[in-house]
Amino acid sequence: MRARIWGCRGSLATPGQGTLHTGGNTSCVEVRTETGAVVVLDAGTGIRPLGGTLAGVRELDLLLTHLHLDHIEGLAFFAPLHDTQATVRIWGPAQEDGTLAERVATWLSPPFFPLPFQQFEARIEIHEAPAAEWQIGGARVRCARTRHPGPTLAYRLDDGGRSLAYVPDNEPGLDGAEAIALAAGADALLHDAQYTSDEYATRVGWGHASVDEFARVVRETAPRRALMFHHDPWHDDAELERMRMRASELADREVELAVEGLIL
Repeated sequence: MRARIWGCRGSLATPGQGTLHTGGNTSCVEVRTETGAVVVLDAGTGIRPLGGTLAGVRELDLLLTHLHLDHIEGLAFFAPLHDTQATVRIWGPAQEDGTLAERVATWLSPPFFPLPFQQFEARIEIHEAPAAEWQIGGARVRCARTRHPGPTLAYRLDDGGRSLAYVPDNEPGLDGAEAIALAAGADALLHDAQYTSDEYATRVGWGHASVDEFARVVRETAPRRALMFHHDPWHDDAELERMRMRASELADREVELAVEGLIL
């Protein structure tokens, strides 16, 4: 299994806040399984440049954690959705009001996008993620609810003896235990680490983690690689590096920053 990060921000980065070598696109991760299947995690703005690399891909699966704008704002501009030869299967959480298919179709239609959903050229299938594990391209896929406003999922993919846990929006300070359990022992963990401890004190209940809570998750799950994800748009590279050093100290091990273009 091979993964590449195309976006790792919580929302679009704010210009003029210092260097952003970590990148400014919102959440999107590409996974290639051992069989060559393409799995995409979230459809933030990072999915637009990803789509430009997928010419010739005729089938893929897109796993949405939830429907907040920063995780779906690139979806309408994803090239495979406009390919008559492509089949795109979209998975995501069951909704509290209406169905996932209705919500996605609404977003991919006027007034939010000029083209009606029915005119997208790809074959699009929309499925609510099952409670039980399922298979995609030979990979074992599992999901769990996170602590975040609205129906939100974390995902874990196991394939070819490797595992990736993707938990971009989770507030372990208010529990989030189900998603934390899902990540236990993963080869790579991408977990929310949006706030400093001071910032989190004024944002309790917003559905995101402080570096202190991120470090606790790392200690509890013991992944081979732990990456801070869902960076705050106001945090430049220098601030993120200070946060990374703090998290490493608290976790008593080295942790990494998710960076656009990073390959796992």
